[in-house]
Amino acid sequence: MIENASEFGRVAVLMGGQSAERAVSLDGGRAVLESLLRSGVNAVGIDAGEDVVTQLQAGRFDRVFILLHGRGGEDGVIQGALETIGLPYTGSGVAGSALGMDKYRCKLLWRGLGLPTPPFAMIRSEQDLGAAEALGFPLMIKPVHEGSSIGMAKVEDAAGLLSAWRAAAGYDHDVMAEKWITGKEFTVAILGGEALPAIRLETPHQFYDYDAKYHADTTSYHCPAGVPDVQEKQIRALALAAFQTVGASGWGRVDMMMNQQGELFLIEVNTVPGMTSHSLVPMAARAKDIAFDQLVWRILEQSIPEQ
Repeated sequence: MIENASEFGRVAVLMGGQSAERAVSLDGGRAVLESLLRSGVNAVGIDAGEDVVTQLQAGRFDRVFILLHGRGGEDGVIQGALETIGLPYTGSGVAGSALGMDKYRCKLLWRGLGLPTPPFAMIRSEQDLGAAEALGFPLMIKPVHEGSSIGMAKVEDAAGLLSAWRAAAGYDHDVMAEKWITGKEFTVAILGGEALPAIRLETPHQFYDYDAKYHADTTSYHCPAGVPDVQEKQIRALALAAFQTVGASGWGRVDMMMNQQGELFLIEVNTVPGMTSHSLVPMAARAKDIAFDQLVWRILEQSIPEQ
């Protein structure tokens, strides 16, 4: 446990980047940077461009707080670069980041190990639409390597499927169809090997889309989640198992659905979740009496290996 901010040395907070989630990353990155400065940490914000590795080396940093979302930041790329130059960083390593970002292969692993996840199919061309239809409507269509619900759509028929696939393919060559689950939506934050209290999400939108996440005032967040204790324990245990299975570590978030029969289904894992005013990890932390500055400190602590 780190007690003195000077023990962290000089810290780079990586934010922005070039992914479709750039704006969200900048918001969260600024919040993290301000928190570290309040705590007395020698921290500097860096908008990660093509020269980010050069900037980090020139800046003589001791460690990196990664707040980059999406490609280049959450998929193992920046993690690999930091490993190469020997800079410690927050969050999951190369393999856990890459697998967590790849929704399709993440679900293949979960399914192979017997963890519950909705039926799914890959769509790489128009010829694959039949495999998606075979899952049965309604379906959720999503780019495999995007976050923040970017490019996602619920479809009810073949015409909607074709349109949604074309739209999603504009973001990613790999597009996935997933059987729609009607029921309650939950998310569980993971911090240092512990599953924090589950959050139940409610939105008047068709699903928890980009607008519902970052702009809408109509989204409701319930923490405690309002489920029996036995279900709360099941939700947290499944989230932790799903997180650890993909090799994720440090901190993150796992999303899941509960159908009308009370069965749980894993949706995806986030290895660099948002840290904006609407974000879910800070909300779950507050439910455990962990203030935002304390949360940021604890995440940064994990970049220092235990002796």
